[in-house]
Amino acid sequence: MLLNDKQIRQLAEKHRMIDPFVEKQKHQGVISYGLSSFGYDIRVAEEFKIFTNVHSKHVDPKNFSPESYIDVKVTGDHCLIPPNSFALARSVEYMRMPEDVFAIAVGKSTYARCGIVTNVTPIEPGWEGYITLEISNTTSLPAKIYANEGLVQLVFLKGEKP
Repeated sequence: MLLNDKQIRQLAEKHRMIDPFVEKQKHQGVISYGLSSFGYDIRVAEEFKIFTNVHSKHVDPKNFSPESYIDVKVTGDHCLIPPNSFALARSVEYMRMPEDVFAIAVGKSTYARCGIVTNVTPIEPGWEGYITLEISNTTSLPAKIYANEGLVQLVFLKGEKP
């Protein structure tokens, strides 16, 4: 069952599922974040890992090297992702998933229209932590990602406990 805003709010209040929880969607002068009718737009934090070829490394999912990226801390309001590049970040929100709730993240059209593709692996029932956000700049131009503003929307599904 797809959860609506009332059900998401109840889980946030009762189980601290989303912390901090923004009860009403913010969209004035920012890329929207917070509670919406059937989801919750999460924000991207100020720390990014931008992939680089400075050390002539390759990416190997079985043997990942931290030398494959550089750490960037946003000092203004955004991080600049190089053309045709990839970055990792984390959510501002800390998640505590109930045992019967599953979440799927979908990209925001604001970024998609600019050639920014986001990916988040499914958020499993019972999982707790900050969400790792994957960001791809598919354009030939540098792209701004605004820290502390919305990046993806979470859609919550409730099922039977296993």
